[in-house]
Amino acid sequence: MNVRVVVITGAGSGLGASLAKKYSDLGCHVCLLGRTKTKLTRTAETLSNNYSIYEIDISSKNDVVKTMQLIKEEVGLIDLLINNAGVGFFDLTENLSEESVHQMIDINLKGTIFCTQEVLNDMKKRNQGCIVNIVSLSGKRGKINESVYSASKFGARGFTENLAIELEDTGIRVFGAYMGNMKTELWEGARIEETYMEPDDVADIIMESIKPRKNVLVEEVVIKDNKYKN
Repeated sequence: MNVRVVVITGAGSGLGASLAKKYSDLGCHVCLLGRTKTKLTRTAETLSNNYSIYEIDISSKNDVVKTMQLIKEEVGLIDLLINNAGVGFFDLTENLSEESVHQMIDINLKGTIFCTQEVLNDMKKRNQGCIVNIVSLSGKRGKINESVYSASKFGARGFTENLAIELEDTGIRVFGAYMGNMKTELWEGARIEETYMEPDDVADIIMESIKPRKNVLVEEVVIKDNKYKN
């Protein structure tokens, strides 16, 4: 598949910013989506080719519909959607606020679903495209202080796997990335261990995994540091 238009949610920092830089270097038009324009602008300053910035709340279906339509009109049809945006609040279950519960479910799960819904019709008409869902190892196994975060990620994993079944007889690819801890703003305020992975390394693995190959299909990848125990 010749990727021309790449849409990345949560592109203001971390893995999203790394993926944006690498796809820009390949000559793609990268659409940077996120809640904070200053962060998106900071990412844009690292890009070598055309880009577009879209402030968006992906937990709002209406916001997603309007933004995806705007991208279609201003840039063109989307070849690659990377659902990367995510938020996490880590504490014992009884200590989590109602607002933090809503945010994790709304952004990590609903946001992934809403963005995917808005690209499917055009991808189906062309019978091509790729949807990459950045999930987490918390979508494969439970960890202490991550009950609701894991619930949102298990939901994203279920959505990814079922979507792949829906689209298995089409030219549209669905890919799930499950990684351990990275050195990103998700852990802002918490201690970032030296063993946490670099976003650039994770981005390289994801991009290599989704490259089209004859008679080979990679549906998911698990990425973890060599000291990951759980």
